[in-house]
Amino acid sequence: MEEDKLYKTIFKRRSIRNFDLAPLDKNTLIEIAEHIKTLIPLHKDIKTEFWILPPEVVKRRTMKKAPHYLAAFSQVKEGYLSNVGFLMQQMDLFFSAQGLGSCWQGIPRLKKEVLENSDLEFIILMPFGKAQEPLHRTDISQFKRKQLTEITDISGANEILEAARVAPSATNAQPWFFTGDKNLIHAYYKEPGRVKGLFTKKYPPIDVGISLYHLKVAAEHFGKKTEVLFDKNIPKDIKEEYTYVASLKLSN
Repeated sequence: MEEDKLYKTIFKRRSIRNFDLAPLDKNTLIEIAEHIKTLIPLHKDIKTEFWILPPEVVKRRTMKKAPHYLAAFSQVKEGYLSNVGFLMQQMDLFFSAQGLGSCWQGIPRLKKEVLENSDLEFIILMPFGKAQEPLHRTDISQFKRKQLTEITDISGANEILEAARVAPSATNAQPWFFTGDKNLIHAYYKEPGRVKGLFTKKYPPIDVGISLYHLKVAAEHFGKKTEVLFDKNIPKDIKEEYTYVASLKLSN
């Protein structure tokens, strides 16, 4: 898919929760399955699986039904949650750019008979299908997000960081913080409080993975070459409750 199309999609995508329950046609599902094979991981050494599933194998609780679900499974090792966020956001943007609705959902679970078919850990679901509500935003002001000054102390990279600012996150918590400079952006997330963390601890690293993919798309849109680095020895000049995830190196 054209990178320019993905970049534009970042600034108009919406989380869709109301779907036409008619299944997508076979050719469209084949195209989606083929696109899954092209996903670029944040961590190349972490094994993942992505399955397209029907609604009858999903325990939705109070969530509305969708015609299809994309399920993410992962090997559990350092960085696996951010890796899933980075990978699945590629699908979220793909769906939106292709005229389909999707939404990150952490509440629904899979039935036991499905979970038993994978040796990997089930992580999260993304329902998708034709939207029964407006698919795209018409103006960036419709994003309810923190200001750039609240999520970064970097100067000279606003046009790239703006793409991360509007990224989706669980409960719209926007737990990310970016420091460094315009050539090397370090991504952190804020640890949830003790009580909130009992229910949401896995989501902040996923969220940062999502925002890192937005950063990559934006940087490449503006003609930069990108490389993901991991260096825990980077001086940490921000509060202790922040956890380092990865760095994005930008070059001409």
